[in-house]
Amino acid sequence: MAKKRDRVEIIGDMLQAILNRRGRIKPTHLMYKANLSHEQLNSYLEELVAKEFVEKVATPEHYNYVTITDKGCKFVQKWQEMKQFEKSFGL
Repeated sequence: MAKKRDRVEIIGDMLQAILNRRGRIKPTHLMYKANLSHEQLNSYLEELVAKEFVEKVATPEHYNYVTITDKGCKFVQKWQEMKQFEKSFGL
């Protein structure tokens, strides 16, 4: 049986999905890429905006995007280092 993702893994997956789209993504695409429900997406997005990991941006064409901040990029970098550290010890 597959292990459930914890909160940090979900946040990391969300931020990584944004980075994979050159730093900005539409909320619906983020929901699919991070494998979240609409309710979960909104909950996590509120937290990430409050912690200044991401910003919500509206374009003149009335499209809404989520962009990653420098703080969010640093989190992803440290998160990946942690995962690599765990792997190196077989955890």
